Amino acid sequence: MRRAGRKIAVALVAALLMGGAAGTYWALGYPERPRTGDGRLVEVSVAPGESFAQVAGRLHDRGVIDHPRLFRIYAHRRGVANQIRSGTYTLHDDMRPREVVDVLIEGAPDETIAVTIPEGYHMLEAFELIDERGIASRAELESLAFDESFLRDQGIQGPSAEGFLFPDTYDFRAPTPPQDVLRRMIIRHREVWNDVREAHAASYQRLREELDWTEREFIVMASIVEKEARKADESPRIAQVFINRLTSSRFRPRLLQTDPTIRYGCMVPLGGEPAGCRGWEPTDRLRRAQLDDADNPYNTYQHEGLPPSPIALPGRTALEATVSPDGSDYLYFVSRNDGTHVFSRTYAEHARAVDRYQR
Repeated sequence: MRRAGRKIAVALVAALLMGGAAGTYWALGYPERPRTGDGRLVEVSVAPGESFAQVAGRLHDRGVIDHPRLFRIYAHRRGVANQIRSGTYTLHDDMRPREVVDVLIEGAPDETIAVTIPEGYHMLEAFELIDERGIASRAELESLAFDESFLRDQGIQGPSAEGFLFPDTYDFRAPTPPQDVLRRMIIRHREVWNDVREAHAASYQRLREELDWTEREFIVMASIVEKEARKADESPRIAQVFINRLTSSRFRPRLLQTDPTIRYGCMVPLGGEPAGCRGWEPTDRLRRAQLDDADNPYNTYQHEGLPPSPIALPGRTALEATVSPDGSDYLYFVSRNDGTHVFSRTYAEHARAVDRYQR
């Protein structure tokens, strides 16, 4: 009987040892063992300050992991239990525990808001779109865009950031500091501007020497081309018309005579509203009061040369047209009211085109 008892005890101990070894082996393999699932997507949120135990419990409740205690032990053994990041995660119900921990450490993708700034918008219109999307305050953006210190730090000469904020589609976090919004748009402008200059290096250098222009003058001209051209293939010719008006001995005085500059002077006034703009609305047509208003520094019917700053945010097409105009000798153009224009070399030709299409 005693011998039989000893045999039973030995067998029990052996069984326990074997079971413990199997359990240890199973636990060690746990991080690489996929949970039994069908690949279903599961959304799990981790709040700031939550403990790893709370997160493990939620993952278990949502069907992402099967053994929250082992999950916690594994994360602690890796030394990463305090490295998980808050956010909303999209997980699968058949992931390996190691994969789940890796995702929690990496962090949830930043939630961003897309905003598209159309070509030809002026900066205040762009700021309104950004404000509407909850990214940054229009008032703060506008204040910064006129801030001399900020402009100097960004290498922008002139009264504002107008023209140096590239019109594009951006993904911003909400909220984003106003200075970060403007810097990103300025950086994008520089990228495109540098590409355009390199692609048209010979033409750009010739115009730069002929006109004695800096980057700023090119951007001013590009903004005017952006507002006047409705068809991309006409942009180089429209740019050439305005350059001819500034350089040709056949055209004096050097008046660009373009309506969008007057409108800009009324919508984004420098140093107070010009007298001719009082009572005028952006939806109104320009009338004699606006055309004759010398108080408006952007009135290119009254003031020779380029206006004080860009009047819009020019896109790549307008920039390319400005550094590579078509070389024609036209001095006038008038709209056909279908998006295209009639170009003329003499005022007599232009008058006939105006009579036909506008009067």
